[in-house]
Amino acid sequence: MPKVKYRYNPKSLRYEKVRMTFKSRILRVLSFLATVLVFTGVVLLLAYNFFESPKERMQRREIEQLKLQYNIFTDRLAQMEGVMEDLQDKDDNIYRVIFEAEPVATSIRKGGFGGTDRYAKLNGYQNSDVIIETAKRLDKLANQLYVQSKSFDEVFKMAKNKTEMLASLPAIQPMKNENLRRIASYYGYRLDPFYKVQKFHAGVDFSAPHGTEIYATGDGVVKRVKHSRRGYGNEIIVDHGYGYQSRYAHLQEFKVKLGEKVKRGQVIGLVGNTGKSTAPHLHYEVIKNNKTVNPIYYFFNDLTEEQFQKMIELSAIPTQTMD
Repeated sequence: MPKVKYRYNPKSLRYEKVRMTFKSRILRVLSFLATVLVFTGVVLLLAYNFFESPKERMQRREIEQLKLQYNIFTDRLAQMEGVMEDLQDKDDNIYRVIFEAEPVATSIRKGGFGGTDRYAKLNGYQNSDVIIETAKRLDKLANQLYVQSKSFDEVFKMAKNKTEMLASLPAIQPMKNENLRRIASYYGYRLDPFYKVQKFHAGVDFSAPHGTEIYATGDGVVKRVKHSRRGYGNEIIVDHGYGYQSRYAHLQEFKVKLGEKVKRGQVIGLVGNTGKSTAPHLHYEVIKNNKTVNPIYYFFNDLTEEQFQKMIELSAIPTQTMD
């Protein structure tokens, strides 16, 4: 039963029953509804801005996990790009040089994609830039893999047709050097032990005791057997054909004669200390078309990938030559 309200009338000096009009009732209802709506809005505002629902917490964890996985995939993609660059460098600067082939043009290796916008479907999202950039990197890597595969097919064909050439290449180290500790000085500008100035060192110095065996690094014919007390001292030059020669200097003793045919791995001399030399060692050179080249790029029959990388790092350290 609704509560009855009374109001004192000073004119009649009596309490009179308050009667609410229809309009008053409507205003009261509307006021109540407005209060409820304001209160509900405040509650919802606080809930959405300061509290997470179970579903929102689950979605946030999923987003964090996706970000972590994306970063992991990006790192792996960067590693694959590094491996591809290494393969391309070896292909152009080692394999194709060996077979006297031109390197693959940069425009082909780094070629883009023409035609319509390949990434139009990836636009319009909050992270579209990141997604499109990753897609471009993947497409670029896929293109480089295809080009590199075709290049290796060409190298394989050249290798099949040049079996004799491969046997003739100076492709091993001229003495046993499994731990890579015998190389005392590398190719390039080095400190001369006599004049104490930087001079160009045209070969690699292998430090070894007197009498250590020296091997022919490829099949060929002995072009020079020279006795001398100056410069290179006692030296041997082997002509491998195909524009390649190898020089072995400061020898103690010869094991071959002028004009003799030699095979890769055959003992051709012994380590000595003749000529301009500070200690027993072998000065070894590779000569291509009458110009010296860095011998370590021709040790591929002797070295693993890890050993080759270590030798590259060691060759960058400044050293003093032994001759």
